[in-house]
Amino acid sequence: MTKSLQLSVGQFIILGFDGTEMSPGLRSLLTRIQPAGVILFARNIASAQQTHKLLQDCQVCVSDPLFTCVDMEGGSVDRFRNVTGPAPPAAEVYATGDRRLFRKHGRVIGESCRALGFNTDFAPVVDLAFEASHTVMSSRAVSAEPRETVTYAREFLFGLRSEGVLGTIKHFPGLGEANLDTHHELPMVEKSWKRLWEQDITPYRALRRDAPMVLVGHAAYPAVTRDATPASLSKKWITDVLRKKIGYRGLVLSDDLEMGGVLKAASMGQAAVGHIRAGGDLCLVCHVGEHVEQAYEALLHEVERDCKFARRCQESLTRVQRFKMRSKELKRRTSVPTPERVQKLSRQLWEFGEQVRLEAIRRQDEA
Repeated sequence: MTKSLQLSVGQFIILGFDGTEMSPGLRSLLTRIQPAGVILFARNIASAQQTHKLLQDCQVCVSDPLFTCVDMEGGSVDRFRNVTGPAPPAAEVYATGDRRLFRKHGRVIGESCRALGFNTDFAPVVDLAFEASHTVMSSRAVSAEPRETVTYAREFLFGLRSEGVLGTIKHFPGLGEANLDTHHELPMVEKSWKRLWEQDITPYRALRRDAPMVLVGHAAYPAVTRDATPASLSKKWITDVLRKKIGYRGLVLSDDLEMGGVLKAASMGQAAVGHIRAGGDLCLVCHVGEHVEQAYEALLHEVERDCKFARRCQESLTRVQRFKMRSKELKRRTSVPTPERVQKLSRQLWEFGEQVRLEAIRRQDEA
């Protein structure tokens, strides 16, 4: 094991935290761990200017460029609602049938992300809108048809990219048939490999060159793996299917390792090590500082103990470093958003929402 790898274990972690400003505890955590990125939630976002400063303060603590991340889909997953106003959900935009609006959805969200200081959005969702998952996914999923889902997602990703924001497709290999919420439970998706490949996995096959990142979910697929291992900890899914069979070359990250769906199967440390061992590159730990520490210490311990695991980590470290080096999105800096800029973003979002609503009404009238 090289000393550089030992010092770079934090590059496998994207962490979340409480609070709306830099604290001594957060500064100490960031400085010690040197994470790959940070993720903010509504609890961290009080205003556009405060958010921009908080992200800048995080970067000051970390020597490598940070992935500054947010879950910003629109609808029920909208972290900016109290700052710029609500963005429409994916299903409503998809219902217009207008590809230009699909792309504009990504663009207006991307513009808000970039203005507040984010360079990475964990969107769009490409889970299929099957009846089984409707109560969980609701308007986050756009269609039960894989090709239609791909059409929306490709345009959304293009819109994000046009504003200098990295997109992420999720939740591999698909939660369309999952009838439990992975925030609390581990769903068992009883679906054959053939049907998964033809349906749920189609978006990942089609978008493998379009999506900078793929986020792996916490559901189990016993017909494929022959056990109850969550996909996020499964070498079968991450290495054999996503990397080798599909040929995906971007970054692979876990869904939040604090979710019940994965902690039903492993401790925090085991989950972090398990995700990287399975072929993942980045572990999301979104809430508790103690859990971030546990993930970091477990990864560091395993790197020091297991030469094979250290080699696996070196592969991911190289991939993450090369990605960051090539990424224009991480190099681009934005100025502090003025009140006028925020007002403009709010107006654009409102106008876009009205455009989506009126187009949906028009289509209903024609039908």
